[in-house]
Amino acid sequence: MVELVPFAVPVAGDKTLLVWELSSGPTAEALQHSLFTVFSQFGLLYSVRVFPNAAVAGPGFYGIIKFYSAGDAHRAQKACDQKQLFQTSPVKVHLGTGHKAVQHNTPALNSSRCQELANYYFGFNGWSKRIIKLQDLSNLEEREKEDIVTPLQKQSLKLFCALEVVLPFHECRSPEVGMAEEPLDKLEEGSLFLLKRKVTQKLAIQKALTDAFQKLLTVVLESGKVALTYRPCEEVTDARTEEELQDFIQVCGVWELCGQREEECLSDFSSEEEEFRLPELD
Repeated sequence: MVELVPFAVPVAGDKTLLVWELSSGPTAEALQHSLFTVFSQFGLLYSVRVFPNAAVAGPGFYGIIKFYSAGDAHRAQKACDQKQLFQTSPVKVHLGTGHKAVQHNTPALNSSRCQELANYYFGFNGWSKRIIKLQDLSNLEEREKEDIVTPLQKQSLKLFCALEVVLPFHECRSPEVGMAEEPLDKLEEGSLFLLKRKVTQKLAIQKALTDAFQKLLTVVLESGKVALTYRPCEEVTDARTEEELQDFIQVCGVWELCGQREEECLSDFSSEEEEFRLPELD
């Protein structure tokens, strides 16, 4: 059996486990920790959530666990159903009943989740990321307006980033671009301006990194070995603006000619990222 694992939010029913008859004694937070400890042994988890039972069902809790891999979810269900696990009474573990999701309709993972998934399947040393170009486009817009002076309160910061995700053991490179724009308030000067610029730069890098991962598919073989392939073009939503495409073509052309130049390292931008909300199950 071969499974394709995209860098996307897992929404398919065959990647979701429903856990019933959790004890009413521990708190929801304690149960969430216990569920994570047990089920993370079977594979990387996207989320573990615990909810109180409906009034008609009596006291207690139920849990919803999402795996990135359907194979991991199946193994966990078979191993844990009707077992006591961490409590004195057995729990019921069933696979979700939702239909298999179409890949191009699933939300993309944010950049920190993409890195977590890449670390799990390829190892911390099995992939890298590097900036090809990072450019402030705010001043370019000012020059185009020439004599037109824009009030500060109507100005905005616009940062462009071109980077690539490199997987050397799979001889794979995935270049992408990202653009971020943040409005400037008239009071944002000095250190506040530098902070806003840093945030905008971070957003541009995160967007480029997320889009670079979207072009890749992790191939999990029955033996447990991992391969890599590209997603079909029609499955990857291309939301680039014309300006992004032009910059991307120019950057990639220069990069190919100057491939021996010194690389610019990426910083760790994984903190303080907002996670996607999962769709509620019917």
